[in-house]
Amino acid sequence: MIAAMVIAAPLRAQQAPDAFRWIDFHSAADQAVLTWVNRSLTVENWSSIREIGVEYDAALVVTTSRSNPQLLPAADTFTVWSLSLTNHSYVPLLKGVNLRLLDWMLFDDGHPRELAALYDDCVDCQPSTYFTAFHYDMEKHVWAARWMRGPQAIPLWSANLPQGLSLTQLYALLTQPNGRSMMCTWNHIDHGQQKPEDIVACYDLDPATGQERMQTFTRTPALPIKQRICSALSTIPGLARGQDSPLCQQLLKASPDRKPVTTPPANNHGQSAPPRTRH
Repeated sequence: MIAAMVIAAPLRAQQAPDAFRWIDFHSAADQAVLTWVNRSLTVENWSSIREIGVEYDAALVVTTSRSNPQLLPAADTFTVWSLSLTNHSYVPLLKGVNLRLLDWMLFDDGHPRELAALYDDCVDCQPSTYFTAFHYDMEKHVWAARWMRGPQAIPLWSANLPQGLSLTQLYALLTQPNGRSMMCTWNHIDHGQQKPEDIVACYDLDPATGQERMQTFTRTPALPIKQRICSALSTIPGLARGQDSPLCQQLLKASPDRKPVTTPPANNHGQSAPPRTRH
């Protein structure tokens, strides 16, 4: 994995899969889908439908809920649903606040791009930020969210720092040479008088099986990943953070890219001669 590691190239906006489209709530052609979604979710608790995305026979639906009509929209909670368009079955994929739908990312060769997203776990608190990606499962005919562990996806950032410790958080969505993306995180924990601890992890899809995986790295194998995280650039807000930290600046300064040596050796006089003929 490290031998074919990531390149620190800026991420650019990508097109959705050909079979995917967002529903236009004001279009007469989309009213049948809108009515179907409303009827399917009629028994659930939600205030409004924020988005409906359709691919084949399933809809990716985002609803919001406002506990008090006087609250601002920033306090809304959201639920993302996978909803069948052939029957009225549905299942919640995740819940949270401050959902940010980002862009379409390639995680698996030969498969459509997936919709990356960030979200937080609470409002008016010390929130944690998580990363996931939504994709249409061709075998099950449903939408699914990546790297879920219970209600949470990939943990990227936490504002709730542990007492007595100094925590530096860094992460970046990185692109491999073959165009596939992976999310890598680096948590540097300073215990004070004890030796600092580094937790480096990368989340992607196993190229051999297509299954979601998390790999952790320590010591020497973690170094190139740390360097790529610190060098990461992103034109999409939220897909890289922590690159301006003193930890990154120190790392990049200590290990600059090697450049080819072009200065001739001291004893080079700009002349060459064939080897002497032995007698």
